[in-house]
Amino acid sequence: MSSSETAFTEICARIAHAASQQKRAAALLAVSKTKPAAAVRELAALGQRRFGENYVQEALAKQRELVDLALEWHLIGPLQSNKCREAAEHFDWLQTLDRLKLIAPLARFRPAARGPLNVLIQVNVDDETSKSGCRPEAVGELARAVAAEPRLQLRGLMAIPAPHADFGLRRAAFARLRGLFETLQREHPGLDTLSMGMSEDFELAIAEGATLVRIGSALFGARS
Repeated sequence: MSSSETAFTEICARIAHAASQQKRAAALLAVSKTKPAAAVRELAALGQRRFGENYVQEALAKQRELVDLALEWHLIGPLQSNKCREAAEHFDWLQTLDRLKLIAPLARFRPAARGPLNVLIQVNVDDETSKSGCRPEAVGELARAVAAEPRLQLRGLMAIPAPHADFGLRRAAFARLRGLFETLQREHPGLDTLSMGMSEDFELAIAEGATLVRIGSALFGARS
């Protein structure tokens, strides 16, 4: 068994165990930023279909190289206004919607043939000045604006909490995001995705309600 297969098998088993403890499902998003297309192809051969990329241009190059594979691509890095067209045309999910001005161009550029772009609102749950994401009190307005666009599909929330050494603080941040998600579901009952948790803390995130965990280094090794 290759190192990639060993890592993938172990991570999937840990996700399944953590989810079973909560009697809910949780899915794996393989974060392939900075990794070559060959590494994505190797993981795809093991059955992984969801991949997350931070940078539009890097992702587009991999998509061209892997066009023969039926993969689901998520943009998980901050989106600049001048990249809205490429994001709308070439990704299946945008996990980092954090301001109103991105919504109209994303909807305008989304090809009808591709179906609606799945959207998560990124929330800055720890109020970090250096971190992307909207403030918690802005979630409602953003959600209503996304839901009003037929070419966009509001799916839920995403966050990258501060990497506190104290895992109790991380868990508290996950719990805050879950609370926002549950509140938002009352207005938008179709929401089904809570994206939180990474290589170091994904089991904790699942315990607090994550339905999608974003894992890079534990699958691919440290970033180059």
